[in-house]
Formats: sequence, structure tokens, C-alpha cells
Amino acid sequence: MLPLLRRAWAAAAAASSCSSRRGSRRCSLGACCSYRLRDALHPLWQSPLTIPGGTRQSPINIQWRDSVYDPFLKPLKISYDPTTCLHIWNNGYSFLVEFDDSTDRSIIIGGPLENQYRLKQFHFHWGAINDWGSEHTVDSKFYPAELHLVHWNAVEYPSFEDAVMEGNGLAVIGVFLKLGARHEGLQTLVDALPAVRHKDTVIEFDVFDPSCLIPSCPDYWTYAGSLTTPPLTESVTWIIKKKPIEVDEDQLEAFRMLLFTSDGEEEKRMVDNFRPLQPLMNRTVRSSFRPQRRRDPALRPHAEQLGP
Repeated sequence: MLPLLRRAWAAAAAASSCSSRRGSRRCSLGACCSYRLRDALHPLWQSPLTIPGGTRQSPINIQWRDSVYDPFLKPLKISYDPTTCLHIWNNGYSFLVEFDDSTDRSIIIGGPLENQYRLKQFHFHWGAINDWGSEHTVDSKFYPAELHLVHWNAVEYPSFEDAVMEGNGLAVIGVFLKLGARHEGLQTLVDALPAVRHKDTVIEFDVFDPSCLIPSCPDYWTYAGSLTTPPLTESVTWIIKKKPIEVDEDQLEAFRMLLFTSDGEEEKRMVDNFRPLQPLMNRTVRSSFRPQRRRDPALRPHAEQLGP
């Protein structure tokens, strides 16, 4: 299965290694990279890579009133060790904050999960403007950005690469970002971004607790889905937090100052790095709360214009 994963990365033109002060290292995953909706296709999507007959692709539009309340869903328990944070890496599609996942020091457990899962990395998706940017939508409305915290099932699988290929291998927490007050926890990360402006740049980034980026409200939706970039494997249990976090305009603009391109190449701004919505098919979206519709006035009705 690992050769399949490597071929998928190669076909997608995802870099399999990059240089840093730590020396050469292999990509953790081309996880949740970019799809240019209003411009030429990003190289990641120029191969004929598909998932024939895939029935649980991501992202999806979450219909608030159609989600099914499941009283048996447990609270999600999050325990992150800030000292496991290693570095920030611009992989040419997003920027990844990567963690030491060799032990159970940063984990999640509970929620819809039967095992505990280790934190591997987190990254964001965002738009060129504030009217879109998130991968998932709620009632066909976009948020300007979305955070993904990627975890893997180290109880059942020996490595992250093995877990990527299996149905219960990954668990991803999705958090929407909305325009509002400055987020002090995020600012520490934003201040470091100019150092990874170009593709394939890496800097050390020690002692960061991503718990500060997760809303305190325990409510979430969950469904069975996939990675949103090649290899698009249907290995993800998605946990989408109902409540967004607030960030200000300057913080979102710092994301948009990053580049898809390497130093010396023609600059291409890193924006609109999200995959279009995929059909729900016969899946059920479960909620840990009773689905009473509440609209967020910060959302904008652009899903219909930007959908696949």
C-alpha cells in the first residue's frame, strides 16, 4: 500500500522531501493542499488521479437541519503537549505545523472515535477574499478559512503512512475561522509565517499548543470521509466543530501573503487552496447536539457559485 501512496504523491507533483536545518526529510502527507478554483489548476491536480467509485469523498456541505442527533456520541477529549511541536513547513499548497508523533504525548480520544489518535500536523485552507475559503460549508455558506488538525490511529497501525490507507486510519478536527476579533493564540503562528513565505521553506517552531485554536464549545458534526487532496483515500473520520473561532483581517492577510512558488520563481499567491464540495451520497452526518438551525450572519452565500 505504501508504493500506492508514493505514486499518488509523485503523480500529484507533491514534494517527497525538503531541506531544513534538520536535514532532508520526507513529506508527512500532501494532506489537504490546494485547488485553484478561479485560475489554472495547481500542479497537484493536473494528474488523472481519481478514486473510482468513491462514495465517501470530502469536503461536503453540512445541512444543519438534516444532520442526525446521536445521543451516544461522546465528548471529544484533547490532550496536546506543546513541546511536541517541531516546525512550520510551506509545502507549496498550504503551510503545515508538524509534531513529534512517535509517542502518545499529543492525542485525541472520545467523540466518535473507538481508539486514541496521535496529532501529526495541522494546516489551514483559505480564500483570496473573505467570502469563501473553507472546505466544508454549513447550509451552503462558506467561512473565510478552515483549520484541519490531522491525527492518526496509532493503536491499530504502525505508522502514519499505513493509517492513511485504512478506513479508520485518520481523524481530522475541522475548525471554521470567521472574521472578528484578533486571535492572540494564532498571532504567535502568524508572526512566524514571513519566514516560510516560499515553497519548500521550513523553520523550527517549538512549544506551541494548538488547543488554543479549538473553540471551547463541545458541539460538533461527524461523518465518514476522505482526504481532500491526493491520494484522496477514504480514511478520515471528520469531526467538524460547530462554533468557529474569530480572527482579524490582518491575520487572514498574513495567510494570503504566502506563495505557492519557490524563491526565484514567478510569484503566485497562496490563496483559494481548497477542494470543491463533494456529493454526500448515502452518508449520514451525525451531530453531538440537537440540530436547531442558527444562522451565522458572518457567512456569505457563495457555495452555489463556487461548487463543483
